[in-house]
Parts: sequence; C-alpha cells; structure tokens
Amino acid sequence: MKAIVYRSYGPPDVLRLEEIDKPAPRDNEVLIRIHAASVNPLDWHFMRGTPGLFRLVTGLGKPRSPRLGRDLAGEVEAVGEAVRQFKPGDAVYGMGRGAFAEFACALEPELALKPQSVTFEQAAAVPIAGLTALQALRDKAHAQPGSKILINGAAGGVGTFAVQMGRSFGAEITAVCSARNAELVRSIGADHVIDYAREDFTHGDGRYDAILECVGNHPFSSCRRVLNPGGVYVGIGGGGPDRTSASILGMMVKNIALSWFDSRKMAGMLAKANTADLNLINELMTAQKITPVIDRQYKLSDVPEAIRYLETGHARGKVVIVV
Repeated sequence: MKAIVYRSYGPPDVLRLEEIDKPAPRDNEVLIRIHAASVNPLDWHFMRGTPGLFRLVTGLGKPRSPRLGRDLAGEVEAVGEAVRQFKPGDAVYGMGRGAFAEFACALEPELALKPQSVTFEQAAAVPIAGLTALQALRDKAHAQPGSKILINGAAGGVGTFAVQMGRSFGAEITAVCSARNAELVRSIGADHVIDYAREDFTHGDGRYDAILECVGNHPFSSCRRVLNPGGVYVGIGGGGPDRTSASILGMMVKNIALSWFDSRKMAGMLAKANTADLNLINELMTAQKITPVIDRQYKLSDVPEAIRYLETGHARGKVVIVV
C-alpha cells in the first residue's frame, strides 16, 4: 500500500510517499481502508520532534514509528478477534495510527460509525479538533445557556468547532480572529467578533466566564483581568512549531502558580478519543448544529504541502487529505 513515512525529524521535506506492507489489526483494532484524513498541529510536532519533550514519546534520535497522521475516515476492511461494534464494510471515522496512507489501524474505542449525511472528508475533519472543542467546552469551561465564552483562534480547526458547539450549548460566543475571517465566524454562530490586529481582547471591556486559547499567544497571566471571578482559562494551542520545551514549561509553571491564588483557574486540554463523544458530535452534525469547516483538500502525495500550509497559521477550519 502507499503511505506517507518519515525516518528522521525535520521539516515537511522529510516526508516520503512509499510502498509499505499493509498493517494487520490486533485483537482490539479495526483495519480501515482510508477515504480521507486530516492534518493537525500534532502532526507537525511529531514530524519535527519539537518541542523536545515530544521525543520522549516518539523516539529520542529518530521516530520509533515512521507513520504519521491520526484523524481518519473510511471503510472497515477487517476487524480483530475482540472487536464487537464494527464489521467489514462499515463506514467509520475516528483516530488511528498512520492515517496518511491507504490503510491504517485504529482501536475500537476510538472509532464511531459515520452518519450517512456526512461525507468522508467532513468526518475526517472531526476527531482531534471536534473532540478538543467538545471536551474543552463541556468538561473544562462548563458551558451552559448564558455563559460568556471567548474563543481565541476562532477560525482555526478547533475554533470553528468550538464556535458552533458553544452556540449549541446556548453560550454567548465572542470570536477572536483576523478581519478576513470575521464573516466566516459570524456565519457559524459567533455573537461578537474581535479583530486581533485592531484590538487586544486582554485590554478590552469584555468579561468572560471562560476563555478558550486555541492559538497559544495569550497566556493565563494576561487573560486573568478579563475573566469573571470563578472563570476558567482553557489552554488548547501550544504555539507554532518552533516553540521550545523550556518556554512551554516556564509558562505552565507560571500559569499554575497564578491559579493557586485566584478564583480564576487555568485548565489544560488534551482530547481523549472515545465512541460516546464521537456519537454526540454525530448527533450535532445530523441535526445540522455543526458543519465541519474545510479550507483545503490535498492528495496523499501532497501531505508535505498540506502540513506546510497548516504551519503558516492561516488555515480556515481544517485541512483534509483525500486518499
């Protein structure tokens, strides 16, 4: 089968389209024929091995696994002996291992059936970004009717899902984005829009019950003054690919220390894949309360170019790979 592989850390130039063996599913895994995948900042961090802390997981000198990509959507090709929810021919989506390929394996609990009304490309856009938005709003920000929530980076992958989900929860959404994306975020449900080039929301008059920081350029320390007492700052974005481990750890220590002495709290965010939450997102998509925003689509051979584009920070919604 054809797959994108990388055998050393570095820029997108280290990625190669190669013929490799088709994987076999383990007992609790599903083998999927990939129709579409999507690109996430997680991919460029794994590809570059930055910040250095990532290499504790991926391999110190070189990648332990040459495969890249997590978000996927496709048809079940085969299932492991312990799999009970899925069968060959089912249309599914979720998180897998090595999604930038013609075939990939995924754990059964990290998959869900794809709704018929949703395309494979739309489904592939959902997993990491959609689950991050859902779990940040529901579990960290405790979004509910009347909540005032600000989303910094509202036009990005997580941001476009968060705007729509926040509205579905009945929250009042303030979106921070560029002027060129203002119409987009309004069209998907933002109540208020702040152009970051003209106004720094941390110095504005608005006050919020929660802030979702999807970009990584406004630390908790600068956001405290615009959080209501008891408010929550949810750190989602870790910054660009050149962010160092030292700078990230330093900011985390400072933010945690500040939250000890204040009713305003900071919460970290790492999405957890599970069928129940994917099914909840299915319900929202089927009810047309959420529509994945797709900026560009690339062929499998063009994954390096797709990652280069995502690294610019200018993608509107998701970047999808069509296999």
